[in-house]
Amino acid sequence: MNPEEVARLIRAGLPGAQVQVASEDNTHFAARVVAAEFAGKRSLARHQLVYRALGELMGREIHALSIEALTPDELGQR
Repeated sequence: MNPEEVARLIRAGLPGAQVQVASEDNTHFAARVVAAEFAGKRSLARHQLVYRALGELMGREIHALSIEALTPDELGQR
């Protein structure tokens, strides 16, 4: 896996999301995901949506994933 593949999978699971993924070793990833679907959801529920998009790759090809999950409004407040 590489950052582009991880980003593509997240975008497929969360259509319309803005996704940025970085990795130095292609097993540990950091993702910033901005999606309207996160509105009204707590951090855990947001992370679960991202994990669901990645499915069985989590814990296998993707050893670790740090997630920053924001709504478009939250991103605009930064």
